[in-house]
Amino acid sequence: MTEKNSVKIVTIGGGSSYTPELIEGFIKRYDSLPVRELWLVDIPEGEEKLNIVGALAKRMVKEAGVPMEIHLTLNRQEALKDADFVTTQFRVGLLQARAKDERIPLKHGVIGQETNGPGGLFKGLRTIPVILDIVKDMEIHCPDAWLINFTNPAGMVTKAIFRHSNWKKVVGLCNVPVGMKMGIAKALDVEPERVQVDFAGLNHMIYGLNIYLDGKIVTETVIEKITSGDSSITMQNISDLGWEPGFLKALNILPCPYHRYYYKTDEMLAEETKDASEKGTRAEVVQKLETELFELYKDVNLSKKPEQLEQRGGAYYSDAACNLIDSIYNDRGDVQPVNTLNRGAIGSIPNDSAVEISSIITKNGPKPIAIGDLPVSVRGLVQQIKSFERVAAEAAVSGDYDKALLAMTINPLVPSDTVAKVILDEMLEAHKEHLPQFFTKSAAKPQVVKN
Repeated sequence: MTEKNSVKIVTIGGGSSYTPELIEGFIKRYDSLPVRELWLVDIPEGEEKLNIVGALAKRMVKEAGVPMEIHLTLNRQEALKDADFVTTQFRVGLLQARAKDERIPLKHGVIGQETNGPGGLFKGLRTIPVILDIVKDMEIHCPDAWLINFTNPAGMVTKAIFRHSNWKKVVGLCNVPVGMKMGIAKALDVEPERVQVDFAGLNHMIYGLNIYLDGKIVTETVIEKITSGDSSITMQNISDLGWEPGFLKALNILPCPYHRYYYKTDEMLAEETKDASEKGTRAEVVQKLETELFELYKDVNLSKKPEQLEQRGGAYYSDAACNLIDSIYNDRGDVQPVNTLNRGAIGSIPNDSAVEISSIITKNGPKPIAIGDLPVSVRGLVQQIKSFERVAAEAAVSGDYDKALLAMTINPLVPSDTVAKVILDEMLEAHKEHLPQFFTKSAAKPQVVKN
C-alpha cells in the first residue's frame, strides 16, 4: 500500500473510451482522494487506444493543475505493485466479440445483448478466467488492495471472484442505479441530492423498492409520472419502450431499463432485429461511436472529457466509480448501490451470492442494508437469474460444456434446451480463441470450489 495521502490506482482496460470519465472523477475529488499515481494498463491489441487515451488523460491532469502522475503500460504485474485500488473495465475479444454475442442469438430468434441471455453468458465465460488471473497477480503484487470491478456482467464476475478465489476485497459496480436516481430527480424536477432510493436485486436486474424525496416516500408519484409518459429513466443502449400503466402500478416498485428484456421480450427482440438489420447491432454502432471519440481524443487541444462520451452509455460512470473509491478510502459510511455478498440482506437469495443492493460503504468495504424478502411479484425472476449466474460462473471456471448448456437453458430469454444447444455450439465455435477452457482434454472436469 502507498502511504496515507498518496493513493495509487491501477485501471486494467485503461485504453477504454470510458477512461476520460474516470479521470474527470478523480480530478474532481482530488482534495479528498489524492490519486498521486494512476496506471493505465492494456493489452498489445489495445496499445494504440491506450496511448491516445493516456495522452488525453495527461492533458486533463495538467489542465486541472493536480499532481497526478499518469503511467501507461502493457505490463500488468509492473503496474500492480503496491496499488491501493485496482479497477477493471476490460472486454475480452474487444467489440468484435460483443458483435458476435449480439448477432448469433438473433439468427435463432433470441435476444442478442451484451449482458443478458446468451450474450451475457458468453461475456461471462470469456471474462471470468481473466479476472481470476488478475486476482492471482494481485495476491502477489498488491495483497491489500481493493478490486473495484466495472467489467460486465458485473454481478456474475463479482460472484466468481468470491466463490472461485480467496480474494474478498472486491466490489462490483454499475452505473444503472445512479442513472435511475438521476432520472427520478429529472422526472420530479429536483436536485439529485434530494432523492434517495432503496435498491435491491441483481446487476442489470435491480429494482427501486422505495423512492424518497426529502425523506418522504414518493414511489407512487414517480410511477405515475412514468406511466403517464415521462421517459427520464432511460439508457442510451436500451430502447425506450414504454410500460403498460396497469402493470407498473400493480408492481409498485421501479424496474431498471434492463427489465424490458424480461417483461417485454417480444417487443425487444423485434426492436433489436430491426436495428441490427437497419443500422447494425449495438456493438457495431458503438464501434462507430468509438472511432469518432478517439478522433476527438487525438486532438492535442482537447483537455477535458468530451460531451459526446455520454452517447457511449457511460453517463454517471465517474460518479459511481469515484464515489465508491472515495468512500472506502475515507471511511465515509454513506449509502451506495454496489455488487457485494448478500450476507442475509435479501432473504430469498443465498447468503454467499453476489447481489446488487444499497450498502453502507466503509473502509472495510460495503455492508449491505437488509431489506428482507423481495416482493413476491419479482422474487422468482430474480432467483432464476441468480441460478443462471451461478451455473454460468461454474461453467466459466471448469470449461464444462454441459454446465454451459444448463446455464443457457435456464436463462429466461432462451425458449428451450434445443435452441440453447444450437446457439451454444455456434457461439463456442465463434469465440473459440477466447475460450480455451472448453477446448482442452480436461475441460469437463469439475473444479474445486472454495467456500
